[in-house]
Formats: sequence, C-alpha cells, structure tokens
Amino acid sequence: MMSVTPTRGCLLDLPWEDILVPHILCHLPLQQLLSLQRVSKSFQSLIQLYLANMRCFDSSQIGPAIPRAAFVNLLKDNEVLQQLALQNCSEWLTDRELLPVIGQNHHLHQIQLKGCAQLSRHALVAISLSCPNLRQLSLAHCEWVDSLSLRSLADHCRALEAVDLTACRQLKDEAICYLVQKCSRLKSLSLAVNANVGDAAVEETAKCCPELEHLDLTGCLRVKNDSIRVLAEYCPKLRSLKVKHCHNVAESSLSILRSRGVELDVEPPLQRALVLLQDVVGFAPFINLQI
Repeated sequence: MMSVTPTRGCLLDLPWEDILVPHILCHLPLQQLLSLQRVSKSFQSLIQLYLANMRCFDSSQIGPAIPRAAFVNLLKDNEVLQQLALQNCSEWLTDRELLPVIGQNHHLHQIQLKGCAQLSRHALVAISLSCPNLRQLSLAHCEWVDSLSLRSLADHCRALEAVDLTACRQLKDEAICYLVQKCSRLKSLSLAVNANVGDAAVEETAKCCPELEHLDLTGCLRVKNDSIRVLAEYCPKLRSLKVKHCHNVAESSLSILRSRGVELDVEPPLQRALVLLQDVVGFAPFINLQI
C-alpha cells in the first residue's frame, strides 16, 4: 500500500485575485498588511495588488499620522475605492494629494475630510464632478467650503444622505437652502457652530427633506422657535435634534418633538433647575415630574 507524503502548502499558492485579496487580506489590519511587504518580493507584489483593489481606505488604520509620501504611494494605482476617510491626514493634505485620488475613483460613496483645513474649494468641486454616487460626506471644520462649491455638490450629488458642515462658517442660509432643495434624500445634516445659519435654512430643510432623521444645530444662534415648529410639522421621521447653545430656542417649541420621543440634547427647564439645585445644595428635592 503506497503511503502519501503530506505536502506543506504555502499561502501564496492560493489564487491571489479570487481568494487572497477579496476573502483573506481584507480581514487584516492595513498596518499589518503593509508590514508584510518586507517579508519577500512575492508578498510585496501581493500587497500591491491588494492596495490597487481595496474598496475602503481609512488613514486612522495606519496610525495617528500617515506621511504624505506613504499616502500617495498607497493609493496611486487604486481606481475602485468606495470609502475614503482622511481625517488623520488633516495636517498636510492639500489639493495636490487629494485631487488625483478623487479623479480616478468614480465609485466613492463615502468621504471623510473632517478638519482637512489646507484643502480648497477645488477639492469639493472635484468631488462633485467625480463622485455622482456619493452618499455620505463630512466637511466638518473645513472653513474653505463656500457657497459656490456647495452648489456644485448639490447639482451633481443628489443621492446624498448625510452631510456634515459643522463650522463651515462661510455658508449662509441661501447656500443651505440650495443644498436641501437639490438633495431631498438627506437623512442626516449638521449645520453646527455657524452663526450665519438661521430660520430660513432650517425651515427649507424641513420642507425639502421629509426623510430627515438627525439634525445638528448646535451653536446656531439665529435659529428660533418658529423654525423648530416647522421642523416638527414636516419631519415625521426625525429621531434626534441638537440645539444646545441655541439661545432663542425654548421649550415651547421643543416640547412638541419631546412628546414624540425625539432625542434632544437639552433637558426640560424643570429638569435643568433640579440639576443646578443639586449642584448648589448637594441634593435635589423630590418633585413629581408627571404632574
């Protein structure tokens, strides 16, 4: 009877494009994959193939700060990205590095650029022209965003569902109104930390975006009760509303949403008074809040 000698298999013997890249390497942290390139030339070729075919790139997976040259090298051959998160590149990322990546990836549906302050309005125009299927976009603390570039986004990316414009202080009511008129599928919108945003933007958002679930108006000092009432009337799917530091918004308008179970970031007046009393005297008297 002939004995069969078991042979040792090698990882690299598995089909690269059919097995290793889509089913194995995708489950490993990106930082570990990059380290594998130092094992051998074959592993280096394998990882380069993976980088050219990866669907999601999150700079935070590599470390607290990814070098500029490494970023350019990692994405130079990729044309199939669907998700791109670059908040860890905020200290150095400019149009020069970002625009080539955007220009060759037309399937992006999620982009995170929070705090990337060195970009310009040309970056947003490039995104709007190259990414027609964009669903989620974060531009928080990108003060270079202006009304013209936002109009370009609204004209070309009408499938948007979530937009974060926190601290985009160049934007005024007119720009926000144009965005929500064109992008009526919005479910999440942040206009926080912008003193230029007022009732007109909030009311137009309410009337144009019936699917709206989350709205952040933190620090929007010009927002008043009237627009909150319109929001309550036109947005039946609203789940959360942030109005902290909106000094012209009172409980008279918030109570409508509160009664529907909408999550609010401010307590009812009586509850706030009890918290303050507890801080001062060390305890709060029992009060039946059901009355």
